[in-house]
Amino acid sequence: MFKAEVYTKRRTRLHGIMKTGLALFPGNSEAPMNYPANTYHFRQDSDFLYFFGLDLPGFAGLMDFDSGKDWIFGNDADMDDIIWMGPQPSVRELAAKCGITNTAPISKLEEKVKDAISKRRKVHFLPPYRGENKMILGSLLNENPCKIKTLASVNLIKAVISMRSIKEKVEIEEIEKAVDIAYDMHVTAMKMCRQGTSEQDIFGAIEGIALAKGGGTAFPIILSVNGQTLHNHAHGNILKKGRMMVTDAGAETNLHYSSDITRTTPVGGKFNQKQKEIYEIVLKANTEAIKSTGPGKSNRDIHLMACRIIAAGMKDIGMMKGDVEEAVVKGAHALFMPHGLGHMMGLDVHDMEALGENYIGYSDDVERSDQFGLAFLRFALPYKPGHVFTIEPGCYFIPELINQWKSEGKFKEFINYSMIDKYMSIGGIRIEDNVLITEKGHKVLGKPIPKTVKEVEAVCS
Repeated sequence: MFKAEVYTKRRTRLHGIMKTGLALFPGNSEAPMNYPANTYHFRQDSDFLYFFGLDLPGFAGLMDFDSGKDWIFGNDADMDDIIWMGPQPSVRELAAKCGITNTAPISKLEEKVKDAISKRRKVHFLPPYRGENKMILGSLLNENPCKIKTLASVNLIKAVISMRSIKEKVEIEEIEKAVDIAYDMHVTAMKMCRQGTSEQDIFGAIEGIALAKGGGTAFPIILSVNGQTLHNHAHGNILKKGRMMVTDAGAETNLHYSSDITRTTPVGGKFNQKQKEIYEIVLKANTEAIKSTGPGKSNRDIHLMACRIIAAGMKDIGMMKGDVEEAVVKGAHALFMPHGLGHMMGLDVHDMEALGENYIGYSDDVERSDQFGLAFLRFALPYKPGHVFTIEPGCYFIPELINQWKSEGKFKEFINYSMIDKYMSIGGIRIEDNVLITEKGHKVLGKPIPKTVKEVEAVCS
């Protein structure tokens, strides 16, 4: 945990924004794998962590904006618990670590909420994403659990997003720790990217690094020579020369702050000419996008700039044609880059997206596009100091998408379909870094992870 004053200041600020009603923050519970006593690795709810810091199951936090009081609800360990887990701190001792003096057994939470409802006080809560918390909230509020997500407090959502979007110094330090763990993960993957090696061997090795040096992986590792599948969690291939291995992997620190890095490595450690051509295009999109980030710059504008770099590069090698600007405006480039440039990062690798992507990345003035490719941009607003983002352009050769567009004659004025077959073996290339927006510009977080052709080949050798 951070020091108690970190959590106290956060809650005080939320009290100042919300002013009236109650805010209920149920923490996560244990989730059984196959029988009740055999559980998945516990992961606390990020909003509960942000305001209360207790990384344990079975707790709930409550803020009373009218009285100014904060509460922790939870049960002290009994002898059965102690036999299996050893001596445990009391709820009062745990609450003190986040600056709270008001505690009660979890059974008293219902009484507190029902009393508020009886007095027609507003009970604010964030949209739940786990079935058990939907059931808990439904029971406490006497609402249908299947509809509880739609009843979440928009005012609380917006207040929490306004706070969590701007990272504090202690948070940035944690994210940098997570990027430094990712450095070891990615350099290890590059060194292991040899003909005859199985993807599973590399996957296991780098997941082990995340577990040994932090809180494990920030998300299921993407590692495959079939990088044209954007979220490829299968690791069953044996590496062969002529293929490219996409490794999209990040770590969580022990306080659950995330990193999210992607590197693409040629099997055997040497780029052939076609691989190098596409890789250099993606690398330019990555580096130029990073150079352009800064306060007040629009993430949508930076995304479109990266798309123009991809389209111009593809035109230079003959795979695209016509006016690059027009091609991007109409969305022809999305055949090769069908996703957004990046997303916010913090306690969640896709930070706060459980609260609603459009609340985070869009506004009344900036609406989401419905154009293929651009529609997948998660954040389109201007950057602010304290924002942490991924910058992750890519270029992909997706057979099903290419065949569909080709059969429809789609964008034939911009796409030279006859050239694409020569590059299909590449699969996909993505290069991703984690960037902090500063008062005057930006900072790439963590120890620099090799990404130029020369650097990657040197590591592999």
